[in-house]
Amino acid sequence: MMTAIFVFIKCELGYANDVAADLVDNVENVSEVYSTSGQHDLLAKFQLPKDADIGTFVTKQVQTRPHIRDTFTVITFSPFLPKK
Repeated sequence: MMTAIFVFIKCELGYANDVAADLVDNVENVSEVYSTSGQHDLLAKFQLPKDADIGTFVTKQVQTRPHIRDTFTVITFSPFLPKK
């Protein structure tokens, strides 16, 4: 079973596309990365093992990537999925 987390990312000016490409190419457990408008530049979804230390993952695997200035993490609990 996996836990989904969403990380809003603020990038250094002019680097949002580079950060997005770096995340999808080099960060394990990334599921999707979206460009956003407003306070943050990107929204990244990660699928982590249930026993993963989310704080360590975000601080060591995401915040340390080049050109990331700030992050805001949302931890999810129960997914609601459409019936197929």
